Order: sequence, then structure tokens, then C-alpha cells
Amino acid sequence: MLLCVSASHQTAPFEVLERLSGHTAPLAPAIAEHPSVAGAVVVSTCNRVEAYVDTASPDAAVAAARVALSEATGVPLAELHDSQIVTQGKQTVEHLFAVASGLESVVVGEGEIGGQVRRSLDEARKQGTTTSELERLFQRATETQKTVKNTTALGRAGRSLVRLALELADSRIVDWSELDVLLVGTGAYAAATLAALRDRGVRDVTVYSPSSRRQFATKHGLTQVFGEEDFAYAAAGADMVVTCTSREEPVLSAQTLRDGDYSGSSFVIDLGLPRNVHPDVATVPGVTLLDLETIRVHAPLEELQATDAAREIVRDATAKFVGETREQSAQPAVVALRKHVFSVLERELERGGSDEVAEALRHFTGMLLHTPTVRAKDAAGSGDAESVFAAVETLFGIDARPAAAAAPAECPVHKLA
Repeated sequence: MLLCVSASHQTAPFEVLERLSGHTAPLAPAIAEHPSVAGAVVVSTCNRVEAYVDTASPDAAVAAARVALSEATGVPLAELHDSQIVTQGKQTVEHLFAVASGLESVVVGEGEIGGQVRRSLDEARKQGTTTSELERLFQRATETQKTVKNTTALGRAGRSLVRLALELADSRIVDWSELDVLLVGTGAYAAATLAALRDRGVRDVTVYSPSSRRQFATKHGLTQVFGEEDFAYAAAGADMVVTCTSREEPVLSAQTLRDGDYSGSSFVIDLGLPRNVHPDVATVPGVTLLDLETIRVHAPLEELQATDAAREIVRDATAKFVGETREQSAQPAVVALRKHVFSVLERELERGGSDEVAEALRHFTGMLLHTPTVRAKDAAGSGDAESVFAAVETLFGIDARPAAAAAPAECPVHKLA
């Protein structure tokens, strides 16, 4: 059974989501160590924290995921109640496919989430918390995301959060090429931010790394400032400050600007979660602050036709995944049947006979088992795997059912109890 425990910008207040996203301890191992959990993959971004779990005991697995998240972030279990939803079976599959395709993002169609989903699986592999079913789920999610990207206008027109933020600022900017921009952060998102700024025509970009990393500035030919004092003066003197670091505490505050003798006007764009910019920056005269919460409010309406086409792709991919899962559900019965029949055949062949006769009998047996194998696959695909197990048990006395019976494949979305 696959299930997902999800908190996102659609279900959680921004303040709660900010705290959930600030976890530093690995979540997947903490969830997977519970006896009811076979495996777990956690997708954690600035707009969502989701645990995808493979389990035979859904209720126990949900509880384990909630406890792990609460312990890692300090958010009380009571607060998680109204900030998370749980999906199971088919709904979990469709949800991940939609998430990976950018359909559940703040900006519908944004491109970063596909890579984040892939990296989540890579991280789970390193931590040893995946299962074959989770591997298949996430691999199909990536395939679906690529199909959406390559065949719909949604993929071609998808915009990142930074590009949307720059669009929101555009009406207040006379000439982007004249801006003095300070970029705070040197990670993967900083590169996307720099590209978006240069696409706008920005030429003067200075970078500040809270951890004093030099590689980013060197690679991109940027001037870098070092130390908190120089950072304060650079921030106070910039026309625009864009922050995108993984720091848990704000790196820019009203006091920082005062320390740099700020006077004038500037845009501050905070793309960090947790916040990189203290809310008191908005109280500084002349400062316009755009943070993720503000960007979310101003996100444009999605293009309905592109979104409808993308969701159709997601639904089709989900149906295919669920069909494959059902077909595989009767596999233990088919394997047990073939093993039994061929073992009887081999015992009889040991009595003697030519190689030609033995080969002919093996071929005949394989042909004889072909139809039952196909019928078993069809029955399982239509949701009747139990009849396959019952038939094998009735006719051959073989109970091939898995030790722990799985929960129903399709369950509704529900709030955590």
C-alpha cells in the first residue's frame, strides 16, 4: 500500500509550512524505522513537505510519519492535524504525478519541482529507505513530468518563482540594466535567479555567501562581498536584494540595513523558506518586500487549456500505474503455480527418457500454463486477484497469498484524525 502524508501551500498556513520546511534531521529514515513501514521517500521543498510511504498498515504508518515530522521540526502533533492531508492508493499516485508535473505548485507549471522530486528519490536511495514499489512510483512520476513538459503548453510556459517575482517588480523598474543587484546565496536556486536577472537585462550583480563560498562568484564572474559589515553596506546600497539561501535564521533585517546606512528605495525579494529576510525589513521606509507568501497571493490564474491537457496526461499515467500494480498483485500465485507444475514435471523426467522427449514435455508444459498465466494477469488487472489465489489453492492446494494482506488499492483523501 502506498500512501502520502502531505503538508503544502494548499493545506498549511505559511507560518506552519515555514516551520515544517526548516527540518534538518533526515525524515525518511525516522519514518522507515517504524515496524509498520517498508520504505519512505520524503519530498521537502519551500512549498511542501510530503512523506510517501510503502506500508501494509496505513494507520500506523501515518502516525509514524506525523511523529517523525513533529520531532524533527518541533511542530506539535495538534498543529499538524489541520495542516496535512493523507492520500492512499490511486490518489497517492495521481498526487505525486501532479506534483512532479508542476500542477500543484504555487506557480502552475514551474520547472524546479521535477528535479526536486528526482533528488528526493536519490536521497532515499542513499539512506536505504526505498522499496521496489516506491522506486517504480517515483520513476513513473519523472516520466509523467517529462511527458507534460514536452507535450503541453504548461511545460513550455512554466515559470519559476523568481521569474514571477521579477514580473511583479517589473512595473516599478524603469531600466533593469541600470540596477545594482545583490544576490544572497550560492546554491542551485541562486543560479536560476542569476539567469532570470540576466534575462531581464541586469548587468551589475554582486553576490554574498553567508558561508563564504567562493566557487559561485568565480564561476559566474561576479564580485563577491565578505563579512557581515561589508554585507550590510552592500545590502543598503543595492537597488534590489534577492535572497535564496538554506539558512534557518534570517540573513537580512532592518538592523542590517541601518548598519549599512540605508537611505533611498529598493526591492527585497525573499525566496527562502524558512525566511531569509526578517519581516521588519518591510517597515523600513523605501523598501518593497516580496516574499513567498506575497508571491503566492499574486500568482496568476493558470492557463486552463494547458492545465487540462496536463491533468489528462496525469490521469492516464495514474490509470496505467494502477493497472500494472493490480496485474502484479497476482504474481505470487502465478509463480507458485508454475513452480509447482514444473517441479512435478522434473520429478517425472528423472524416471528416464530421451532429451528430445524431456524438451518436448517442458515446451508442452509452458504452453499449457500460458493461458492460466494470461487469465490470472487479466483477473488481477480488473481487481480480482483474490480469485486467482483461490483457484490455485482450490485446484493445487497451494496458498500463495502474501503473509500480510494489503489494504484496498483506492481510498479517499482524508484529513488526519
